Amino acid sequence: MLSEITPRILGPTRAGLRAGADPCDDGISRTVRCSEGRKTDPGGRAGLGTFRPVTSLDDSHGSGFGPALRSEWLLDERWTYLNHGTVGAPPRRVHEAQAALRAEIERQPAIFMLRELADESGCRPGPPSRMRAAANEVAPFVGLVGDELAFVDNITAGANAVLRSLSFGPGDEILVASLGYGGITRAVQYVADRSGATVRTVEMPAIGARPEAFVDAVRLALTPSVKLAVVDHIAATAALILPIAEIAAVCHAADVPILVDGAHVPGAIPLDIPSLGVDYYVANLHKWAWTPRSAGILWASESLRAAVRPLVISWGFGNGFTAEFDLPGTHEPTAFLTAPVAIRMLEEFGVADVHAYNHELAMWTGGYLSDRWGTRFDTPEEMIGTMVSVALPESLGTSADDARRVQDALLWDHSIEVPVASVAGRLRTRVSCQIYVGRADIERLGSAVLDLAGR
Repeated sequence: MLSEITPRILGPTRAGLRAGADPCDDGISRTVRCSEGRKTDPGGRAGLGTFRPVTSLDDSHGSGFGPALRSEWLLDERWTYLNHGTVGAPPRRVHEAQAALRAEIERQPAIFMLRELADESGCRPGPPSRMRAAANEVAPFVGLVGDELAFVDNITAGANAVLRSLSFGPGDEILVASLGYGGITRAVQYVADRSGATVRTVEMPAIGARPEAFVDAVRLALTPSVKLAVVDHIAATAALILPIAEIAAVCHAADVPILVDGAHVPGAIPLDIPSLGVDYYVANLHKWAWTPRSAGILWASESLRAAVRPLVISWGFGNGFTAEFDLPGTHEPTAFLTAPVAIRMLEEFGVADVHAYNHELAMWTGGYLSDRWGTRFDTPEEMIGTMVSVALPESLGTSADDARRVQDALLWDHSIEVPVASVAGRLRTRVSCQIYVGRADIERLGSAVLDLAGR
């Protein structure tokens, strides 16, 4: 059905400019930029999702999407896997490409790791390092050129790098959202505790509110004391695409920079980072962009980039943004270097087709499960990407303990992997829709929840 993808091993052992590399990078001068070098794809109004419709959502959809594609993944067929968004799941051929890179490293580790992997000087003549060659291929996928993008282990590492590069003091406030990811919120609290700053949480509207209500909530929370706002692009638990460009605009109107957590964005919805008008953007490639875990990216606006430092300072210190981030000492680089293979595979399937299938299955899932369970589903379609949050029957409980009990019962009694959380006193499940998921998988979840509810 699909042609084989042969891993292109990226590195300075090949002369000349590689296919897919930054056309503005001559391998020597890394500051030259051409006017045609950036892709522009705003990804919909204000960073919300826009999707090309597919013709059908049944498992015989002409693209071949659905459970028949499970064989392209290593997932155990005994489980109904509806939790792709948590830690991702790379396709089988991406794993094979990563294994080939690991084997190449071991044939001559010193050449690969010390001479080819990274350019700690930031100006070494010749073809780009392997890290920069990979960045040159990944960057257009998110609307960038290679030298604007740094690889980080994950968004938590990227967000920590930004937070620890900034200066705060007593009287300063860092604004976070009630829908924010707990790991990032804790990192904000750590930075605030060390500096004497205060963390303030803006209470976001309930699931089902219109996009403009989220913008208004942030606007009303901004004061002269706020020195940074930290907001999700796609809220992890609520599974909502937030209107991040409009939120960034109100932050800038109040002279407040904004750090965006885009953990669930690359591969899930169209993404053109510069078009969003944000100051810092961190994201994961291992969730929806099919890259091995863990692999994240970090971007900062040009005026702020030089001040952002990695968590680990090493040989690249003082030699520029990419030199500092590309070599944090000896590390395992193959997830980053395999990212171009993952993105090429995603492009082979058709990025727009993948987005459309996952989005429409998520929309169908919300309506179907809420109808079966007798719960309410009114999330605006433009706020749904590849995941959907659906309320469970009230009889299953309300607390975090109830959520753990239900999630464990679904896992161990029904072989269904799906997260359940207590949100505003109501149990909700977050269903991830990937192209190996079909309606039958969702129907199985619907029946299992009714079984637990005693219906």
